[in-house]
Amino acid sequence: MATNNGRNSSIKKNRNLTKILVYVIIVVISFVFLVPFFWMIFTSLKSFQEIYQNPPTIFPHKLYFENYTSAVTKMPFLRYFLNTLVIAVLCVVGTVLSSSMVAYSMSKVKWKGSKYLFPIIVGTMMIPTQVTMIPLYILFTKMKLVGTMVPLILPTFFGGAYYIFLLRQFFKTIPDSLIESATIDGAKDMTIFAKIILPLCKPAITSVAIFTFLANWSDFLGPLLYLNKQEQYTLSLGLQAFMQTHFVEWGPLMAASAIFTVPIIILFFFAQSYFIEGITVTGIKG
Repeated sequence: MATNNGRNSSIKKNRNLTKILVYVIIVVISFVFLVPFFWMIFTSLKSFQEIYQNPPTIFPHKLYFENYTSAVTKMPFLRYFLNTLVIAVLCVVGTVLSSSMVAYSMSKVKWKGSKYLFPIIVGTMMIPTQVTMIPLYILFTKMKLVGTMVPLILPTFFGGAYYIFLLRQFFKTIPDSLIESATIDGAKDMTIFAKIILPLCKPAITSVAIFTFLANWSDFLGPLLYLNKQEQYTLSLGLQAFMQTHFVEWGPLMAASAIFTVPIIILFFFAQSYFIEGITVTGIKG
């Protein structure tokens, strides 16, 4: 008995040591990823002289909030913010609507050819964005849409392969008996989709919405290609233009970058439970 107790205690100690080691590694890796973010925040709160001080300091000796005032006043920050918000929100709406409809048809609606079309849709994820960039630009040029926000928003209303895949995986976890019961009661496909499928898929829908919002909020290449007027600029283009015009003013630039990241942090903070649940469940069933 004493030998067994000793073995059990040694096993528990090894498990505890393993857990502690794992936690330490996670904390170290997290700190490495957070260093650039904290450096941006600390730099945004330093004066011009302290930023260029040698040797450099990590923490500001005195908080210099004038950088944030300069960041907002030296460029049309509010206009850039609204432009970015409009594009991101409309892209979220387009992606969620189109991708969820396609995913529903691929997972719960029986029709000929669905099992052949889905691999083709997933296969498009292997096509790099750079391959379709020039053909899309030529297409939108001929449609006379270059110089507007339409090329950034319109493609999202035709679905995204990755998001279709995620939503299809989630939809397949919903019992078919629910759909069969609704069909017996006389419900059509759109009614089932809107009143049964979507309410049950909030985690997956939220995950897709977060992914889409983050991608379009921080997108730089798309606006750079299609937006050629300064009043149409997004925040990413505005920050680039700000850096070119005021390339030595790192304080205001870091302050503007900090403001740029605030909506992303707030969004993830309030939606992280749905996000984690959606990512977890979408990988359960193939």
